[in-house]
Amino acid sequence: MSIMDFNVKKLAADAGTFLSRAVQFTEEKLGQAEKTELDAHLENLLSKAECTKQWTEKIMKQTEVLLQPNPNARIEEFVYEKLDRKAPSRLNNPELLGQYMIDAGNEFGPGTAYGNALIKCGETQKRIGAADRELMQTAAINFLTPLRNFIEGDYKTISKERKLLQNKRLDLDAAKARSKKARAAEAKAASDQELRITQSEFDRQAEITRLLLEGISSTHAHHLRCLNDFVEAQMTYYAQCYQYMLDLQKQLGSFPSNFLSNNNQSLSSVQSVSIPSVSMSAPLPTAGNSVVTSGFTELKASSGSRKARVLYDYDAANSSELSLLADEVITVYSVLGMDSDWLMGERGSQTGKVPITYLELLN
Repeated sequence: MSIMDFNVKKLAADAGTFLSRAVQFTEEKLGQAEKTELDAHLENLLSKAECTKQWTEKIMKQTEVLLQPNPNARIEEFVYEKLDRKAPSRLNNPELLGQYMIDAGNEFGPGTAYGNALIKCGETQKRIGAADRELMQTAAINFLTPLRNFIEGDYKTISKERKLLQNKRLDLDAAKARSKKARAAEAKAASDQELRITQSEFDRQAEITRLLLEGISSTHAHHLRCLNDFVEAQMTYYAQCYQYMLDLQKQLGSFPSNFLSNNNQSLSSVQSVSIPSVSMSAPLPTAGNSVVTSGFTELKASSGSRKARVLYDYDAANSSELSLLADEVITVYSVLGMDSDWLMGERGSQTGKVPITYLELLN
């Protein structure tokens, strides 16, 4: 029974305290009661903490959007994280594009120029996808996790102590009001004693809150180190992507220039991406029975024909051109008025224009 009496008394005391705080808060809002102001240093610390919390949340959320643009995927990852389960592994966008390119290249034929190029592009896209996945993991561990720990840990503690400080201030101001209203000597002594206790509790809570808030500077220093780690991860990612694309560009540049112009690209657009091309003045690949570009010049100046070996697969762009297979031998000759980059090719009963950069004249 005594325990029950104690609980009832405690409940009544808590209810009385809550009511006293509510009355004090309402009267302050209505301008009917005085309010103890916090010192300027503590107010600045509270403002700094609130500002840190707001911007940390914004930076954290936008970083998540940067690393994972798909909102559905972000929600799924959030749910799995809350359930303390690992999200199922799936291809990211570059990896998925790379797989489609590889599948298409194999369908068109790895021996064709287009199919071969698709496979090379697909392999590069998959490498970029792997680098993207590594960036996400590194950024999550070294950048996002410390920011989230601050929001869900340190700042929650600060908020809790800040709320306690607010309650202690309300208790103090309510005690001040009661002390002013006390008239009888006994009531005055009791109210003064209450005032000293509430003042002591308020000062103690203010000091606790101040010590926690001064740790915000250390938080900024820690977040700065995390930011450096994030920048370094991005630098590594972009450097990898640049190197992958540079290597791919060199591989695609090994295709003759006519392969590029076959897609109706202007010379200026080809030059704008700095794709190397085979110079018409440079010698063609040499072999024991090959000749240099002067052989083509002589052939164009004469009315005769020559045998030529095909260097690369070539898909005809229209009915006036002849499709070619690498390593086959065809007969080539010039026709009056034909563009300098082309010859007429003949394979049995089939004839059509062929690009000379795909050919190697035979003796």
